[in-house]
Amino acid sequence: MIHIVEDDQSIRDLEVYALTQAGYEVRAFADGKAFFQAIGEAPPTLVLLDVMLPGDDGYTVLCKLKANPQTRSIPVIMLTAKGEEIDKIRALDGGADDYIVKPFGVMEMIARVKAVLRRSAPKEREPVLAVDGIVLDTKRHQVLANGEPVTLTHMEFALLQYMMENKGLVLTRECLLDAVWSMEYLGDTRTVDVHIRMLRQKLNACGDRIRTVRGVGYCLEGMGDGIRD
Repeated sequence: MIHIVEDDQSIRDLEVYALTQAGYEVRAFADGKAFFQAIGEAPPTLVLLDVMLPGDDGYTVLCKLKANPQTRSIPVIMLTAKGEEIDKIRALDGGADDYIVKPFGVMEMIARVKAVLRRSAPKEREPVLAVDGIVLDTKRHQVLANGEPVTLTHMEFALLQYMMENKGLVLTRECLLDAVWSMEYLGDTRTVDVHIRMLRQKLNACGDRIRTVRGVGYCLEGMGDGIRD
């Protein structure tokens, strides 16, 4: 089930129609209040969240979602008419998994929805990764840094997992975009920098394991045993 929070009825109707035609179950809401009332009944698998909303704006709704342990893992795609970099960074810093700038194409929206759902789908029978003080459990979707739990967005989790699977290798920004965001992602490499910065902050002291290779990309260094069964 996909939830849409959009106050513009014409845009809301277009999103509902397009996603329904693509085979998804959809519920739509004109504001955050109605959305939060519905989310208590049955949490969605993904949220398409407008920024400019009556009452609580999209950033506030996002903050409330991520502050609640019962909803923080729900992936969120922000929609904004503001194409400035600072607006996009604010959404990503707040825990959004992706953003779409209005006006947008229907096919792009569906492609991004598919990509986020694919990344957030639970993985079965995968190992636990360990690099020094960082432990990532793909089955439970949990991360520990020096024994302390770390709350990550789906995108941050996928980025950390890929870097741990390739520890010791220098990964270019383009490589990370391709591997983590997939070819459907139409953003630029600055998105990688934003997510790396958030990972370092959330991992606290373990964040120092992520080294910047100037002019190239990033490398996760460590002497850990890599993969545990």
